[in-house]
Order: sequence, then C-alpha cells, then structure tokens
Amino acid sequence: MRFETLAIHAGAEADAETGAVAPPLHMSTTFQHGPAGERRAGYEYQREANPTQDRLETCLAALEGGERALVYASGMAAMQGYLECLANGAHVLIPNDCYTGLRTLFNEFLPQRAITATALDMSDLSAVRAALRPETALIWAETPSNPLLAIADIAALAEIAHAHGARLVCDNTFATPALQQPLALGADAVMHSTTKYLGGHSDVMGGALVFAQADSVYEQAAHRRHITGSIASPFNSWMILRGARSLPARMAWHCSNAQRVADFLAAQPGVSAVHYPGLSSHRGHDVAARQMRDFGGMLSVQFEGGRDAALRFASRVRIFTNATSLGGVESLIEHRASIEGPHLVSADNLVRISVGLEHPDDLIDDLKQALL
Repeated sequence: MRFETLAIHAGAEADAETGAVAPPLHMSTTFQHGPAGERRAGYEYQREANPTQDRLETCLAALEGGERALVYASGMAAMQGYLECLANGAHVLIPNDCYTGLRTLFNEFLPQRAITATALDMSDLSAVRAALRPETALIWAETPSNPLLAIADIAALAEIAHAHGARLVCDNTFATPALQQPLALGADAVMHSTTKYLGGHSDVMGGALVFAQADSVYEQAAHRRHITGSIASPFNSWMILRGARSLPARMAWHCSNAQRVADFLAAQPGVSAVHYPGLSSHRGHDVAARQMRDFGGMLSVQFEGGRDAALRFASRVRIFTNATSLGGVESLIEHRASIEGPHLVSADNLVRISVGLEHPDDLIDDLKQALL
C-alpha cells in the first residue's frame, strides 16, 4: 500500500460497533473487567493503553515502516523515554546542531546517571567514527537538523553504529515519514514531536517513538511509559491521528512553498546564507536528494547585518507570525537565539522559518516588504 493510502487508512478503520468512518474517541480512564481481573477487550487503565492511543500507534508504525510505536505527551517525553533506557555510564553521539531540548537533557539531567555525550558534525562520517568509544551505545541523528537544516547520511550512520554494537535513533520531526523513512535506511528507532507536522494545526501536543523491531529496548520504553505516566491523552492521540490523514497533501504544499521562499531569499542582498536542503548550494543537498522524497517546509536564513538585521526582518513581517514551533498551516518565524535558553548555539543573525500553507506569492510579497 502506498504512503498516501496508508496515511488515510492505517489505524482509521471504520468503528466496528457503529460503522462510523471517522475513528471514535474513547476518553475513559478505566475499563470494565471480570472479578478476577479478566480484561474484556484488552484494556484496564488509560495510562497503560487505550483504544484511541492504539489506533495512533498502529498508524505511526505503518507510516514509518516499523513494528511498534509508542506515543507520548510531548516530543521531549518521547526523547526522554528512549534515553532513559540507556545504561548508566553510556556514551552517546549527538549532532552539534540539534533541538535545544536534547542538548539540555545531556547538560543537566543525564549526567546524574554518568551518561555523557559528544556533539559533532554528523555529516562528517570520519569524525563520527573517531568519536566512538567502547561505551558508546547510541548515535542520535537529527536530519534535517534544527535550525541549520544539516543533513546526515542515515544509512551510513546505521552501518557505523551497528558495526560498533550501538544503535541509531533518528529525530524525523522536520522530515516526517511523508518525506523520509529512517527505519528503511537502517535506523533502529525514530523519534517525533507529533506536535509539529503530524498534528499539523498548532493545536495539539504529542510525541512518538517508532521501533524497527519490538525488541528489548521497545519493551523497556513501554514499561517505563506505563509506570511514569508520560502517555499521550486519548484526545491528543485522536487529534494527531486526524492530522496524519492529511499529512501527505500538506507536506507537498509545505515543500513547494518552502522551495519558493528559499529560492527568493537566496537571491536577496544582505542575506549571507540560506539553509535549505532543496538548494543545490546546500552542503547536504545530494544526500538529502538520495534519502528524502522532498526537502521539507523548514529553512533558516542569516543576515550580513547581524542581530539587528535579523530582528528588524522578523519584526517587519505581516503574514508570517513571530512564534515558536513549526509544522502548522500558518507560516512562523523566530529569532532562534532569543528563545533557545541557557544552552543556545544559534548565531545572532539567524532567523528560522516554518513555511506554511498560504499562497507562496503572498509569502514572498511579505518577505519583500520586510527586507526593505
């Protein structure tokens, strides 16, 4: 079954009881069982599992080509849900350009368990090999990365990780399974902030892990989620499942608009760099073209005039909204260094853009007047 068909039908079978085509929403926190605890339909308590969550997990596993999925209350909860499965004293390789929350986990929380990380350029495979230690248990990739849209070769990283006896996890939030399927390229698991493109409308929060196999790490993560209560709510699961059904169509328009915006910005005076893998000048363009179906809806731009020029540009837009997050129908813009917190790495002259579903001519007209 092709991806577009899977997105609409996986986990969204007609309701067996009523015949409803739209998937039902089960809000119950508890489920009836027999006097000796026999489960009537396999459910006992919402934190462990519930019918709406199961539908979303079925959908996400199918879209990523994995055996099992776990959904969480947020992308950060999903990220932590995997990292909690690492043994004390483990070493991890992470991208030097990555979501600031990942960096914070390794700076503030994981050292309490003697878990350490080395940040490096994941596109430099020689550097990745050189950074491996005997205790390296995991390579965490983020491609395209946040906010520089760096590209890592997933298949090559999987080969390096597995030869070392380590695992590869890929944050696929920017690309989504509509554009990239890391498990097919050898990754062991995929992480998503489903708040973003999978939800798609800036109105729901969630996260997910999708596993190539229902192995021991999956079992550990599932048990930890059950006990710690980091599960996604039924309503949020239902909203994300609803968003997933239109994901392929939305991503096609996001990509088309982003390419137009990137091409426009790259030709403007005063712009020192545009980071978008769809540009032939992008350092990772060839790898992205090989492992992605299209180049995504995210980009970042840097200005020759430094912080002042970046802030002036961001303050003058009218259609683009100054806001954090990404992947919704509306176009967003933010001065990344201003919101990254204590572990910021973004340059002062950088603005990140999430290109939405407005008409591309209107978006470009807005950027033109903001650049004046």
